Amino acid sequence: GYACVGEVIAVGEGVDETWLGRIVFAFNPHESAFVAPLDALIPLPEGLGEEDLLFLPNMETAINFIQDGRPILGEQVVIFGLGIVGLLTTALLTRFPLSRIVALDRYPLRRKAALELGITAAFDPLSEEVLRGLRSILESLGYYQGADLVFEVSGAPGALNQAVEITGYHGRIVVGSWYGRKPVALDLGGRFHRNRIYVISSQVSSIAPELSGRWNKTRRLEMAVEALKWLRPSYWITHRFPLERAAEAYRLLSEYPEEALQVILTYA
Repeated sequence: GYACVGEVIAVGEGVDETWLGRIVFAFNPHESAFVAPLDALIPLPEGLGEEDLLFLPNMETAINFIQDGRPILGEQVVIFGLGIVGLLTTALLTRFPLSRIVALDRYPLRRKAALELGITAAFDPLSEEVLRGLRSILESLGYYQGADLVFEVSGAPGALNQAVEITGYHGRIVVGSWYGRKPVALDLGGRFHRNRIYVISSQVSSIAPELSGRWNKTRRLEMAVEALKWLRPSYWITHRFPLERAAEAYRLLSEYPEEALQVILTYA
């Protein structure tokens, strides 16, 4: 999505001049300058850095996942995918009184970032030992119960079958991944049916119907800003490219994703 943070350099007729010089966020395409209505701008709140505010759209997405998954005290939760959305989701989950939080991602840099948040464990989903390791951690009361709640935010269609494999009886799988045109060969055989597994579609463009009587986009964005204040995620920015070198930024993400967490574009 579009995430732009910049300085107000001019105001239109009838607009309070106190807006001049303010740092604001806008959902706007990649441009060095643009005109926007006031109600499309979110001023930089006190106690938050400009680069932290860049994470607002992805934090709102993470909050949407949490609201759809509804973690319960003492649950065992697994996250597939530790890109920025996965890391933000993981960070929010650490605020809940959960019994275990386990994450999976291919890249050591991302797993390290998740472990620094204080989760139970992080695995490489392509490892031959991953299911054995997950099962040993998700054992409770002396037998394997599986995960109560799983978030699939890896973007990899194959991860959804792994999620089904480790979800316990009547567990929930929140599918936040956007697979696009990639086909998903999902095994809906015996384990899926016997365990009465819920698969929940989650998309940030709307509010869950059960919450829409009390929550709207404005309230969720306000919650996202508050979450950014305590997390201050700008330390996850690994690369900064001037706009003129945007092609290099995309090449890095395409060819060397293991080296990057958050990549941003800067404007002179």
